[in-house]
Amino acid sequence: MREDIGEVTTSLHRPATSTSNSRSGMPYDSFEWQQEPPPSNGVPRSAWTRSHRRLSRWHRPYTAILVLLDLLSATLASWLAVTFIEKANSGFQGREEIFYLVAFAALPIGWIVVLWGNGSYDRRYLGLGSEEFKRVVRGFVTVVACVSLLSFATKTQLSRVTIAYVTTASLIFILFCRYSARQILHVARKKTGHGAHRMILMGTLPEALEVYTAVTRSPAAGLIPVAIHITDGYAAARGIETPVPVYAARDVLTLVRECGADTIAVCGSASAEPGELRRLAWQLEGTGVDLVVAPQLTDIAGPRVHIRPIEGLPLLHVEEPTLSGPGWLAKNLMDRVVAFFGLLLLTPVLAIIALGIRLSDPGPVFFRQPRVGHEGRTFRVWKFRTMYVDAEERKASLEELNDSDGMLFKMKNDPRIFSFGNKLRATSLDELPQLINVLKGEMSLVGPRPLPADDGDYLGDVRRRLLVRPGITGLWQVSGRSDLSWDEAVRLDLYYVDNWSLTYDLSILWRTIGVVLQRKGAY
Repeated sequence: MREDIGEVTTSLHRPATSTSNSRSGMPYDSFEWQQEPPPSNGVPRSAWTRSHRRLSRWHRPYTAILVLLDLLSATLASWLAVTFIEKANSGFQGREEIFYLVAFAALPIGWIVVLWGNGSYDRRYLGLGSEEFKRVVRGFVTVVACVSLLSFATKTQLSRVTIAYVTTASLIFILFCRYSARQILHVARKKTGHGAHRMILMGTLPEALEVYTAVTRSPAAGLIPVAIHITDGYAAARGIETPVPVYAARDVLTLVRECGADTIAVCGSASAEPGELRRLAWQLEGTGVDLVVAPQLTDIAGPRVHIRPIEGLPLLHVEEPTLSGPGWLAKNLMDRVVAFFGLLLLTPVLAIIALGIRLSDPGPVFFRQPRVGHEGRTFRVWKFRTMYVDAEERKASLEELNDSDGMLFKMKNDPRIFSFGNKLRATSLDELPQLINVLKGEMSLVGPRPLPADDGDYLGDVRRRLLVRPGITGLWQVSGRSDLSWDEAVRLDLYYVDNWSLTYDLSILWRTIGVVLQRKGAY
């Protein structure tokens, strides 16, 4: 942490520039300063000289790669259709030149135009979240509609099988390529910091540190805080250890240049003074610096937040969590159906596991324990037994070796677990009997983990977990499982409760497969 107090400048005056910070000295590869910024009141010289270049440039080559991948995906789908489907069914008999022109030129280019029009190349949606994929799917619907309309308008007899094959294959290839590109981008962000935004956090120190914790929790998001500009005076930060340098009373643009940043995040009450945020936005126009506002709405997902402007005042409305309705009914139906067929299909596997437990240690095959469920109701959870029969009696002597900082008892090398039980825990196969609880309606496939009923009353924030049925898997499991602290596990469970959706459940189920195969935090 450092003290750096300079002259306070207003947003309506051009900031002083420092000649010591040249472009060649910037440490970040996707950072570039324009040599002559426009006036700081945001009024451009003319429509022809106004610049839209951003300091963060990673999205330009990334977008170009996506365009190329989308083009290749659509072309590959057309080639497969030409190769494996009779051209006689396409409606282009005797006009092969037109057929090839449409299949390998018009249709792929049409895909690019439609995807661009649907905003699937918008940098705001690239690299994180599901919005990018949703827009690709919308583009798919648009392409099918356009092809059908053109076929009707030109009276061309197109094969429905051919159209379905080409468009569906294109969609699958595009989604796969974009997902792969995103994973490579995430690896680059985590390992090297390339393809990320360098942020300066503006606000009071507690607000800035809260935002710092939130954005650094997910390196894949590509947000790297490099400095904090506190608005409540440097004295508020004296004697406090901070993860990045702290500045006070500095000109914003000068600080951005010195830190090599490309984004300013206004935290909480930093914009409390009327008109100050607007003046800051004016000052940043034409500089290429992104401006984001981080309101104090932690752990609330986008679908619950809506902006409703009233007379120029953007009001941020936060909707209640949706814990009922058609989506909730679909979740319950999916739970019962998957549990029924899962138990039916996995019967041989369950029998083999039961035999392995009996051979490893004499005693019951299943472990039944009271757990707290929906709205505080208790039930007995079904699990394969992985510990010796005297495990509960030996627990008291191991309390000092607890690796967990919360209500659950966890040990990485628990001597109460027999050898075959270790294998079951590592692969999460010991959780399979909980499908019985799902079938009975006591649990769900996805939800917070069921906590033991004898470990407290679960008051305060923890009790909010009981608004939904506990799950076999959940956000806790796919985010680190037993490696997480108790507070972090509770935070993830509460995030799930507040932001539940059927799509989110399917995403967690998909992520669970990878976590189980990698055996992360399983002990």
